[in-house]
Order: sequence, then structure tokens, then C-alpha cells
Amino acid sequence: MWHNSGRKISPVAWVPTLYFAMGMPFVVLNMVCTLMYKGFGVSDSEIALWTSLIMLPWTLKPLWSPFLEMYKTKKFFVVFTQVLTGIIFALVAFGLQLPSPFAITISLFAVIALSGSTHDIAADGFYMASLSTSEQARWIGWQGAFYNIAKIAATGGLVYLAGVFIDDYGVRNAWMIIMLIIGVMMITLGCYHGLVLRSAASSSPVNITLREHLRELCDVFVDFFQKKHIIYYLFFIILYRFAEGFVMKIVPLFLKAPRAEQGLGLTEQQIGICYGTFGAAAFVIGSILAGYYIAHRGLRKSLFSLALVFNIPFVAYTILAIYQPESLWLVGSCIVMEYFGYGFGFVGLTLFMMQQVARGKHQMAHYAFASGIMNLGVMLPGMLSGFVSDWLGYRAFFVFVLLCAIPAILITRFVPFTFTDDVIN
Repeated sequence: MWHNSGRKISPVAWVPTLYFAMGMPFVVLNMVCTLMYKGFGVSDSEIALWTSLIMLPWTLKPLWSPFLEMYKTKKFFVVFTQVLTGIIFALVAFGLQLPSPFAITISLFAVIALSGSTHDIAADGFYMASLSTSEQARWIGWQGAFYNIAKIAATGGLVYLAGVFIDDYGVRNAWMIIMLIIGVMMITLGCYHGLVLRSAASSSPVNITLREHLRELCDVFVDFFQKKHIIYYLFFIILYRFAEGFVMKIVPLFLKAPRAEQGLGLTEQQIGICYGTFGAAAFVIGSILAGYYIAHRGLRKSLFSLALVFNIPFVAYTILAIYQPESLWLVGSCIVMEYFGYGFGFVGLTLFMMQQVARGKHQMAHYAFASGIMNLGVMLPGMLSGFVSDWLGYRAFFVFVLLCAIPAILITRFVPFTFTDDVIN
């Protein structure tokens, strides 16, 4: 990556912040707002349904991803969507003070989802265009780490702050402050990337007609579904995070639910401590170690072990649900197990989509297709998770999740590779 002056800019100057900015809105919409709505007295089934449904743009983003390669630049879309997302978070903050805050804020969150998913397309395209294949493998751990640091910052730090503010200012005012903080954070990141992101990856767009655009879009779709092993790859992508899709919405609700309802009865501060203190180091270490593990061993040899590590930690929440320990240290230890496994295993899927699924003429668009399908595999179980947990109870629900992890492990064992690995010796 180069500045206009010709001076090379290390990826350390932009990979961490770019993927932190990618992770923040996704995690807030997926997890943090579930705790906010729980505090407002909204039912688990409604929370899981609507906070999953608004994630639809991350699944549908392949429909407009080719157009981002035709208009403006990758840098433009990265900066624009970060600033726009920050502004809408500020609107969410003020929407919490209006009548019917659930309907208003869910609508605004849906707009954030559209902006955030567009940002993801441009950011991933920038990453792939700016770095070589070996550099992608080397930096994939940092990419995953800072994407997930955003998760820790949101579910740990911001949730903890919300608990502090609730004691002082009440539920609505507390969450208003949190949403304003997120808004300022996203706008600041947008301004920073406006200064830093300069490279050949941000080349000038080509002016072509609408008919040519539509023809290009059709060509991109056809080319994607003509890829070797594509059907197997689609099932693999959907199943890899299928079990996670069930637990993503329910875990925060389980941690907060009263012990009489099979929950752990934690406060927002305690949840924030567990995520932000116990989970943060495990998350980052797992992500970074996975990047170097893949780079030196090769993705083909590493993928099955990554899938095992990613899915086995769901045992931790099953143990918590069955025994309902009161020790915060024990709860934190289980969260450490889950977060290390998530950080370590997730980068394998990301790199697989970049190097096996997306590689080719339409790399940015095809990666958007793959990640959109991946998010569908998370969104659909997420929509159902509230109804399933209400029906089964938390204990049986987490046993059910363990069973859902089995197909992911089996399909990973036999996944074919189209391209060879670039292994660092």
C-alpha cells in the first residue's frame, strides 16, 4: 500500500482500524442491542427475530457489490459508510427518547445494516487488492483480531458502561449515551481512513452504461456459480457458523436472565467484565495465533483443526446452563474458552473464502457473495433461536446447539481445495 508520495504504508496503519470499524456496527446490531431491548422488557423471541431480520443486508450485499467496483473507489465507500453509520447511531440515541423506541430504533438499525454491509464489501475489496496472497495470510490474524476486538469493546466495555450509566441515569438515558459514543467513534474512524487509505487499490472507476452494468452483474453471478466445487463450498460456508447463529443472540440473554429461568442472573457490569476482561485477551491471541498457524502450515492442513476449535467451545455454554455457577471467575473461564476458539477458528473460514472462493476476475464481488451466504447461515438460525430457546429452555437449547455443530465439523473434514496454499517457510 502506497501514499501518493510513493512512501509505502505498513498494513499495521490501516488493517486494525479498518476491521475494527467493520466489526463495531455488526456486533452492536447482533449482540449489544439485544441486551438493550432486554432492559426495555422486550421478549426473547421478538428480540431474536427482529435483531436477526435487520441483518439481512449482510446476506443480500452480493446484489449490489458489483456496482461498487464500477462507481467511485473502494476508499470512497469505506469512508462514506463509516461516517454515515456514525450519524445514524446518533439518530438511534435520540430515537430512544421518543415514543415506541423499539420500532424507531429497529428501523434505524436496519439502515445501519445497509450502510455497514456496504462498508464490508469495500473494506474487504481494499484488503484483497492492497495485499498479496501471502500478505493476506500473514495479516489475516490481525484482521480477525481487530474485527473481534470491536466485539469485545462493544459487548465488554460499552455494555459495562451501560450498566454504570443505568444506575445513575436510567435505562433509556444510559443507552442513549452508549449510542452517541458509538456514533462519535465511527465518524472519527471515517475521518482517519480518509487520510490514511491511499493506494493503487483505489483506482478510478470506469464509466459505463446501465445496460453494461446489468450485463456485468449477470456475468459476475454466472462466473461465481461456475466455479469449481461451488456447491460444496456454499454448504461449507453456511454450516461452518450455523451453530454460532443460534447462540449469538441467546448468550447475552442467557447471561442476563434470572437464575429461576435457567439463566445466570448477571448484571450489565458483570457481563461487560466477562466479555471485556476475560474474553478480550483470549480473542486477540486466538485470532493472531491462527493467522501465523495458517501461514506456516497451510490452510488445507489447518482447516479441520480450526473448525474443531471453533465449534467445540460451545460446550462451555452448555456447562454454564446445566450447572449455573455463581462464581464470576468460572463463568469468565468458560467465556475465555469460547472466545479463544471463536477467534482461532473464524479466521480459517475468512481466509478460505478469500483464497478458494473469491479468487478470480471479480474478487471483491465474489468475496461479498461468499460472506453474504455466510451471514445467511448465521441469520436464519438467529431468527429462530429465540423461539427454540423459549420452547426448550436454556439447558436443552445449548445441547441442541452442540448437535448443530456436528455437520460443520464433518463437512470441513472433506472440503476440496481448488487452489494451492502459499505457505511461509
